[in-house]
Amino acid sequence: MATFRAYAALLLLPLSLLACGVSAAGERAFSPGLIPVPSALQPGRGHLRFDRDTPIHAGSEATKRASALFADLAQRSHGFRPGVRTGRATTGIVFEIDPALRGANEEAYTIDIDAKRAVVRARTAQGLQHGAVTLWQLATDTHGARATLPALRIEDAPRFAWRGAMLDSARHFQTVDEIKHLIDAMVVHKLNVFHWHLTDDQGWRIEIKRYPKLTEVGGCRQPSGDAGTDADGKPVRYCGWYTQAQIRDVVQYAAERNIQIVPEIDIPGHATAMIAAYPELGTTTEPLKPVAEWGVFVNLLNTEESTMVFMEHVFEEVVALFPGRYVHIGGDEAVKDQWIASPRVQAQMKALGLKTEMQMQSRMVARFERFLSARGKRLIGWDEILEGELPPSATVMSWRGIEGGLQAAGKGHDVVMSPVSHLYLDYLQTESPNEPPGRPTTVTLRKLYDFDPVPDALAADRHHHILGVQANAWTEHMRTYARVQHAMFPRLAALAELGWTAEASRSYDAFITRLPAQLVRYRMLGIEAARTPFEVRFDATATNDGRASVALSNATGYAEIRYTTDDTEPTPASPRYAAPLTLSPSDTLRAAVFVDGKPLQSADRFAITPASLRERTDESLKMCTGALMLRLEDDTTVDGERAIFNVDIFNPCWEWTKAPLSSTREVALRVGRIPYYFQLAHDEKNRRFKPATSAHGEAVLRDGCDGPVLATTPLPAAPGKDGFLDLTLPLPAQSESKDLCVYFTGDTRPAMWVLDRIRLLPR
Repeated sequence: MATFRAYAALLLLPLSLLACGVSAAGERAFSPGLIPVPSALQPGRGHLRFDRDTPIHAGSEATKRASALFADLAQRSHGFRPGVRTGRATTGIVFEIDPALRGANEEAYTIDIDAKRAVVRARTAQGLQHGAVTLWQLATDTHGARATLPALRIEDAPRFAWRGAMLDSARHFQTVDEIKHLIDAMVVHKLNVFHWHLTDDQGWRIEIKRYPKLTEVGGCRQPSGDAGTDADGKPVRYCGWYTQAQIRDVVQYAAERNIQIVPEIDIPGHATAMIAAYPELGTTTEPLKPVAEWGVFVNLLNTEESTMVFMEHVFEEVVALFPGRYVHIGGDEAVKDQWIASPRVQAQMKALGLKTEMQMQSRMVARFERFLSARGKRLIGWDEILEGELPPSATVMSWRGIEGGLQAAGKGHDVVMSPVSHLYLDYLQTESPNEPPGRPTTVTLRKLYDFDPVPDALAADRHHHILGVQANAWTEHMRTYARVQHAMFPRLAALAELGWTAEASRSYDAFITRLPAQLVRYRMLGIEAARTPFEVRFDATATNDGRASVALSNATGYAEIRYTTDDTEPTPASPRYAAPLTLSPSDTLRAAVFVDGKPLQSADRFAITPASLRERTDESLKMCTGALMLRLEDDTTVDGERAIFNVDIFNPCWEWTKAPLSSTREVALRVGRIPYYFQLAHDEKNRRFKPATSAHGEAVLRDGCDGPVLATTPLPAAPGKDGFLDLTLPLPAQSESKDLCVYFTGDTRPAMWVLDRIRLLPR
C-alpha cells in the first residue's frame, strides 16, 4: 500500500510519542484521545472555538456528505447541529477535495486547525469521511454547547485497505435498524468492509425471488428445548429474513458511508436450511429442516449440474443486490461424509477423473469463480478453499490460524487475516462471571491489539497480498443485538487501530490511555459497549484466622484501582490498590478502575462472609480437560434472562482446586439442566460420559478428576420448575484439602446436567 507523503517536508511527530502525554523531550505534550491513532500529528498553539454558530463550508457532493456526517455527530455529542454553507471560507470548518493529493493513498486525509479555521482535505470522499471522524473525535475532548478544537496538523492514511467486521445474521437475526446502527459504528472506527454472513444451517436470511422457499422454509426454525414450545406445548417459530428492498436499502446506506458490503452465501456445507427448502439440492434422502443446534453438520449440496445452475441463479440475484467487488462463498467445514457415501457423487468424480472429494469442491469453487468473474466480481472464501486447486484471482480469508494466509500469499493470492485465535468475537473478552454466553477462551483487548497481520515468515515481496484484517462475530450465543454490541465493543476500537495504524506507531499502553475517551463517545452514540473489560476482579482466599486475602486486578491492564472496605463508592481520594488485602467477614469491598482521576464505571462490590469463602461458582472452577469449553445458557425463557453455565460439552466435569475439605461435613450442589444442542461431525467421538447406575444418573464427587469416589447421590428425572436442583452429599471425614471434582453420570444427550455452584458446609 502506498504511503501518504503529501507535505512530507513538514516535521510531524508519530502520535505514539504524543498519545501517552509525553513528548520526545520528556515534556508534557498534547494528548488527544484519537482512535485509531493517526500517522502523524503536530500540535500547534491555541484553539478554534466550536459552537452552533461555527459555519461548515462544503461545495461538492462529497464534501457535503462529510459535512453532514460531522454535523450529525456534533448533534449527538454536543447537542447542536452546525449549519452547512457553500462558497469561499475564511473561518469555520472547511471540507475540501484536493486534487493535489493525487499521489496519496485513496483513504488519506489531512487536517489543519488554527485559531480561524479547521480545514479537512482529501483526495476522495472516503478520505474526507475519515477526516470528519477525526475532527469530531477532537471536538469531543470538550463538551457542551461551546467546545474547542485544538490547533494542530494531522497527516493520516491507513496501513491496510481491508478493515472489516463480520456479522452472522444466520444463527441469530438482526433488524435492519440494528444493521444500520452497526454500520454507523463502523464509520467512527474507520472500518470499511462489512462482511454479512447471510446463510447457514440455522437459517437463510436473504430473499431470492426465483426461489421463495429459501426464506419461507429456510428462514424459520424451532428453538431447542423449552424455548421451542409455548405454554400450551405448541411449537414456537424463530423467523427472519431480509427482503430485497431491505437489502438495497442497507447497501445504499453503507455506500453513502463508504463501506463495502461483502455478502456470504455458504456452500457446499453449512447448507441445511437451503436443502430443507429444496431437498433436491441435497446429497441425502433424509428430510431436513433448519436446525436449532450449533456445530458442524454433514449436510452438503450435491454436485449435480442442476444444483450448480440453481446456485448460479442465486448468485445472479446476489450480484444484482450487492455492487461491491467481492462475493463470499464460504467453503468452510464441508465434511465430505455424504459425498463419500453417495453413488452419484462418486460416479461423477470417476467420470471427471477426480481422486478426492476436495478436488470436487475445488471444481465447484472454480466454476463459481468463473461465474462471478464474468460479472465483474471477485470470489473470496474461507481458507479451506486452499485445499484443492484455487483460481489465481480468488481471495482467501484465513481463519484457522495464519498458516492459510501464509500459504495463500505465497501462491500469489490476496489474503484477509481473520484468525480464530485473535479476531473471533464470539470468544469472551474476560474471565468475568458477568460475561454473556460464548466461548470462555478469551480474546482480550490486548490479544486482539497485539496481533500482527503480516507474519514474519512471509517473504517481503508477498506482503502486498495481505489486504488487511477482519474480526468476526458469530452469533450462536448472541440472541440479542445487545450481546452483539457487547462482543464487538470496545474490541472494534482495538481492531480499528490494528487495521489503520502502522505497526511501529502502535502501543497497547498508549491505546488504553486513549480508550476512556472512546467509551464516552460510545455513550454519546448509543453504543452499548461491554463493561467487563473495565471491571475489577476479586480473587479471594480464606486465611487460617477466618478472614480472607483478596487480590484485585483488571483484565485490560489498568493499574490504578481504588477501593473502600465500608461499602461506599470509591473516590480519587480512596486508597490505591498495591497488594492483596486482608479483610474480615464484616468488610464489604468496593473497587473501581480510575483513569486521570475518574472512574471508568461504577464500582464492583465484593462482600466477605464465611459462606462466600466456602463457595465457588462454575466460572471460578477448572474444567477437568477443557476439550471444548463453552459458556452456555438455559433454554428458557424465550425472550427473558436465562441462567448461564460454564461447561466442557465433551467432558462435563468441574474441579475445585485445593478445596478446604478438612472441616467439611457436606457438599451442597446447585445444578441445572440444558439441551445438548450440538452436532460436531467427526469430533462427536470425543464426547465422554460415564454410564449411569440408577434410572436418571448420579451426581458424583471425586478426589481429583481421576481419583477415588468420595460421595454420590441419584438424580431425579428433571430439575425443579425454576430449572434448578439443589443436592446435598454427605462427605466422609477428610484430613486435608483436596482437588474436589464434580460430574454427572449418564448420556449427555438430549439434555445434560450442569453445575451452577458448589458450597462446602462446615462440621
